[in-house]
Amino acid sequence: PPATEIAPRIQPAALCGRRYPPTWHFLQGRCCLYLARSQLFIDSWIFLYFLLIWSALPLAGVSLALVSVAALASTAEIPDFLTEEECKLIVHLAQLKGLQKSQILPTDDYEEAMEMIEISQMDIFNLLDHNQDGQLQLKEVLTHTRLGNGRWMTPESIREMYTAVKADPDGNGVLSLEEFKQLNIRDFHKYMGSQKVKMSDLVRNSQHTWLYQGEGAHQVMRAIRQRVMRLTRLPPEIVEHSEPLQVVRYDQGGHYHAHMDSGPVFPETACSHTKLVANESAPFETSCRYVTVLFYLNNVTGGGETVFPIADNRTYEEMSLIQNDIDLRDTRKNCDKGNLRVKPQQGTAVFWYNYLSDGEGWVGELDDFALHGGCLVTQGTKWIANNWINVDPNRWRQLRFEQEMARYAGAEPGPPGDWTVDKAYSGVHVEL
Repeated sequence: PPATEIAPRIQPAALCGRRYPPTWHFLQGRCCLYLARSQLFIDSWIFLYFLLIWSALPLAGVSLALVSVAALASTAEIPDFLTEEECKLIVHLAQLKGLQKSQILPTDDYEEAMEMIEISQMDIFNLLDHNQDGQLQLKEVLTHTRLGNGRWMTPESIREMYTAVKADPDGNGVLSLEEFKQLNIRDFHKYMGSQKVKMSDLVRNSQHTWLYQGEGAHQVMRAIRQRVMRLTRLPPEIVEHSEPLQVVRYDQGGHYHAHMDSGPVFPETACSHTKLVANESAPFETSCRYVTVLFYLNNVTGGGETVFPIADNRTYEEMSLIQNDIDLRDTRKNCDKGNLRVKPQQGTAVFWYNYLSDGEGWVGELDDFALHGGCLVTQGTKWIANNWINVDPNRWRQLRFEQEMARYAGAEPGPPGDWTVDKAYSGVHVEL
């Protein structure tokens, strides 16, 4: 497709009124398959039929086969995408560079930071009250994981907090508006800041590093990027100017609770990769990761699956993720209840879209069905890598970014190994 159009033009699905992304592109981009998340049973059969055809096509000298797929989550598993030697090399390069904790423990200045946020108590209540019934249910509070100061909140931890700050006098686990008004928010902040936290209590327990894949990188790193380019059928400049390869290590006990790889983009939201050239100020920022390609770099002895809790659900409702104190996003406890689980197999790639199409050939709204997480590693170590393809839903900003990157690349003297993407992302840390 041309550089100005990354997603083919798709009309809104007549039955659902939503717009959907292309599921696969193949045959040199001449033939495209689209999956509308409608009620039509035949769509799934057509989708699987074309996937069987696609699975027989060679890609970068590797014969691929799709062994499992979540049709409604636009997710596919591709065995043998990487060779054993490539997997070992990536792990070796990551170890040489050094890994850092993916999520640090909460800091002592949490209370001070929270007090700097200008938001009224009534605004907080309205934010939490999802169904606007004037009462805060436990699951309404649980959906806002940021309230936990980096910790994963459970029904038990919420009840303990209520007891500590005397927020729930009748002990029914529900806060009325009047009870919430009596709550001293400062007491809430003090309680959160005083709690000792273990790594297993955090949203994410892993270590990671970044490996450069641009011009001048190791030939294997370049080959993998080219392979991803052919897989996604996206313009080379889009892929080349995306994030470096992230390599992640999960030790025994490691996990990553269910999350989205990117966030919703509103008019007041900036993308991490284009904000430097957009010359605009924005109160919110997200990574704008249009596509995720995840690679398993080793065979895991126990656990460590990638779970998609709501893949193939016919509808999505945020509150339905938590029922009877069972949180489907909790990958330490409830991975077995997710709709789709992919077992780590060395060399396998898992591919999915994080955004829908806007119906005009560009990136649209966030795809809620792309919710996923890393299940608890019960034995051994798990190594994975992530290739994210970044696209700004604002066409003008993305085009401006591509122009600036091209100009910067042409003007930068010396070897090309340290330009564009590495510098553009060097100061970026987005906690999702």
